[in-house]
Formats: sequence, C-alpha cells, structure tokens
Amino acid sequence: MNVIFFEENREQFLPLTFTRPVADIRVGILTIREKWEKMLNVKTSTKTVDYLSKKFPIVLDKKSSNIWINSSFFPNETLIAEIRTLNPNEILMDSTSVIAVNTGDIDCFELSNWGNYTKKTTLSKPLFIDKITDIFTKNEAAIQFDFDLITKGRTSQPLSKTNTILGNNIFVEEGAKVEAATLNATTGCIYIGAAAEIMEGSVVRGPFALCEYATLKLATKIYGATTVGPHSKVGGEVTNSVILGYSNKGHDGFLGNSIIGEWCNLGADTNNSNLKNNYAEVKLWNYATEKMEPTGLQFCGLIMGDHSKCGINTMFNTGTVVGVSANIFGGNFPPNFIPSFSWGGASSFENYNIDKAFEVATQVMERRNVPFTPIDKEILETVFEITSKYRE
Repeated sequence: MNVIFFEENREQFLPLTFTRPVADIRVGILTIREKWEKMLNVKTSTKTVDYLSKKFPIVLDKKSSNIWINSSFFPNETLIAEIRTLNPNEILMDSTSVIAVNTGDIDCFELSNWGNYTKKTTLSKPLFIDKITDIFTKNEAAIQFDFDLITKGRTSQPLSKTNTILGNNIFVEEGAKVEAATLNATTGCIYIGAAAEIMEGSVVRGPFALCEYATLKLATKIYGATTVGPHSKVGGEVTNSVILGYSNKGHDGFLGNSIIGEWCNLGADTNNSNLKNNYAEVKLWNYATEKMEPTGLQFCGLIMGDHSKCGINTMFNTGTVVGVSANIFGGNFPPNFIPSFSWGGASSFENYNIDKAFEVATQVMERRNVPFTPIDKEILETVFEITSKYRE
C-alpha cells in the first residue's frame, strides 16, 4: 500500500501552508502525517502545489495499490480498517468530503473525478480540520489521541520529587528534565518529550504537549490545550495555543488561542488579545476569500506564518494574521492582517528586503544545526512573488 496525501482545501490553512503541505501541520503532539505513518507503519508522500513539490515530492508506485488520503483527516482504528478494505476504484467518504481513494496501480487521482469511483461511507467519526482555527480549537482532542497512541504499552520515566504532581495522566520521555514545577494532569494529559525541559517554578495545566528538545523557561504558566513543538522555547503565559516547532516565545507576555509557525520569534513582553472588549465574534483574514471572515469564535488570537518575528513590547489585536517572513516592531497595534515579507509596525509597512530575509533565515536555522537549503530559498522566493499583491 502506497499512501499519498491530497489537499482538499489548503487555502484555508494559509499562511501555514505557504511553506508546508497540510499533512505537515502539527495538531496535538504529532503532525497529521506522523499520526498516519505511526498507525499505518508506512512512509507517506504528498501531492501538493508545484513550488513545494521539490521539498515534499510525491512518490508513486505502479506495482501496488495507491491509497490517496485527505490530509485534513486524522486516523483512527476504525477508519484505517475501512481504508484497508478499499478495493481499486473505491472511494471512502463522510457526509460531505472524500476521505480516501484506492486508485489501484493507476498513479493519478483528481478530486474533481471522484464521481467515477464506487462510493463507500465511513462508519467512524474521524477528527479533522477544515479551517485554520481548528488547529487550536481541536487541539485538546488531538493531544489526548496522540498521547494514547504514543504511550500505549510503555512506561513513563519517573519525575523528580521536587515537583508537585496532581493526577497521574503524565508521560515523560527519556532525557527530559523537570524540576520544581507544578503539573496538573487532572484537567488533561501532559506529555513531555525526549530531552525536553520544564524549568523551576513553571505551572502547567493539561492537556499539554512539550515536544522533543523544547523548553519551558523559568516560571512559565501554561493553560491547556497547548502544544509547544520541537526545539521551541516558551516563557510567560500561554493558553490554548499551538507552536509548530523551532520557534521562541522566550520571555514574559501573553499568547492565547494562537498558532505560531516555525522559525518565529516573539520579542520580550509581546502580548496578543484573544477576546474583544465587547465579547463579539472574532473575524479573521481569510486568504481564500481575501477578506475578513467571521470565525464563529469568541476567543481567537494570533496566527503567524514561518520565519516571522516581532520586537519587544509588540501588541497584537484580537484575530491577527501575520504572513511568512514578516518583521513587526514599534508601539501601538499593527493591522489585523500583515502580509508576508512586510517590515514595519502600526504607523507603516514596507517590503522586507528578500536578501536580508534569506540572511536572517540562514543564521536562525544554523543556530539549530538545520541548513537553509536552496530549495528553502526557492520556496520563500515563490511566497514573496505570490504574496506581492497584498503588499501593494
């Protein structure tokens, strides 16, 4: 079985999907791809937009069944059993969406042609994301699912007696360090990844995931459901947010109901609003419609694409979307939509010099021993071009 992800509505997940397929979005502890690969015990690939395909190439196989899976859906045991029983030219659906297709040894599939396949309806109720805010609103369910998947049949490393522990739904991977912290797992599970660290004085209420090599700095306050992705550093106060990985919010300041991409940095005392003063529904910039759209949420904070940064004391208004490789600084609230490669603040923005952006990306990634490759550069060059209309 050769598994290939397809993307039904990737525009709904911009700016995160400017630089990655939907399958590589982290929700819970794992990315969507990692969930499927762990449960299926296979390597997967993705059919994505052309400019991402060099970094995320599709793998086709004419000698076995090609199974195409909607990357917005999360696996479960029932769903996987249904997918395994799909015959060639059969399609698995829920009430509205295509979940999976078996094209047999035919190495192509177009979503527009799904009507040519024999339809089967799933009996499972899979978790899925169909808009960007689902990443934090469904993070609690995703953390619990991943926690059960990762820890099944395994024994946690012991916690130091310097810690205050409430509940027993905690799993600590080998090499993690936790000292003089308060961990409350009565409100949800707590997962602490390999070589991660929770420093002294930190207070954590589950559900919470601290992925491998990530750090909670001194006296950090975490409310669930929150994920701190691999190699990230977090301080201050965080609630119901997802940091995809390799990003820093290293100092005091509040982050709530937010999603932060990779290679981002939030300056000291950066704060975001996650609730309007009049308690009204939050609107959010939508790349698909190119306008502010209602979210149906009362709590919604900051969405930030990869490689973006903000200076000290930055204030983000309720429902702010920041694109890729933006640099925000200065006083007062900047606009609720900040295009990719913007440089400035509340008073004005100008184009961020792309060569300078490459220089910064190279330096930031080298600090984590990750190369900024020619393919990464090509991706950012394309993002710069396709987002130019928003900077006019």
